[in-house]
Amino acid sequence: MQATSSQHRQIGSLDVSLTGLGCNNLGWRIDEAQSRRVVEAALDAGINFFDTADIYDKGHSEEFLGRALGKRRREAVIATKFGMKFDDTHIGAKPEYVRQSAEDSLRRLGTDYIDLYQIHQPDPNTPIADTLGALEELKQAGKVREIGCSNFSAQQIREAGGKFVSLQNQYSLFHREPEAEVLPECRREHLSFLPYFPLANGLLTGKYRVGKALPTGSRGQAGWGPKVFTPENLQKVERLIAFAEKRGHTLLELAFSWLAAQDPVVSVIAGATTPEQVKANASAANWKLSGEDLAEIDRLAA
Repeated sequence: MQATSSQHRQIGSLDVSLTGLGCNNLGWRIDEAQSRRVVEAALDAGINFFDTADIYDKGHSEEFLGRALGKRRREAVIATKFGMKFDDTHIGAKPEYVRQSAEDSLRRLGTDYIDLYQIHQPDPNTPIADTLGALEELKQAGKVREIGCSNFSAQQIREAGGKFVSLQNQYSLFHREPEAEVLPECRREHLSFLPYFPLANGLLTGKYRVGKALPTGSRGQAGWGPKVFTPENLQKVERLIAFAEKRGHTLLELAFSWLAAQDPVVSVIAGATTPEQVKANASAANWKLSGEDLAEIDRLAA
């Protein structure tokens, strides 16, 4: 039986799968042929939400995604981002740059509309009202369907005055910072929340275990997030694995399903480098956790 992402939730007017494909690996870690296989596997597994950014491998991620979707473009909800440093002259959120970035992304993606266009980070040099004005123009022109933001604080969300439909920040069982202010603000403003790094740099995949060497070529071995790969966190991982396995599930399913149970999370964005990873991710959020389960997971991860 094909593993599928059967549940859908809303980002504004957009209907998205509960599991999304993060496309930061496209170009950076996998070539175009492998990128195509990953994207096609996602569509076949019921994933329709694809999240990329202009800076991912200097535009190659957008290009690979666009070409991989090809005739299946209408099956996909494409989210991309602008605003982080592309090169010395391409950065920020000034209106003219917003318009230029959108045209560049549309060209690379090979499409005439972007479903969700997100400002990748706040621009301290540009009033948010100016940026929003340009984004609203793109919506009116039909080039963008919805607008969102990423790496914004609760205060910065408030300053946007309810114009965004979504916020994408880091959030996982091992990174709980959004729970203090950001998630409550999203609930007040009716913003859909999109967690990135849901697996804490791979710590929540189950491949990192107490007493075992870090896998060759893994993020852990490469020194990603050294604060994450601590003996204390590996002990927590062992406890969480035991909890999941006792109930017939994997740590991966626990990590995804725990996020899916948090209000207002709408889609869990995870990267993949193989079709097999995509298929595992597609069905990982289907475990319905009870209130007792959630309380116990909190205790084990505390």
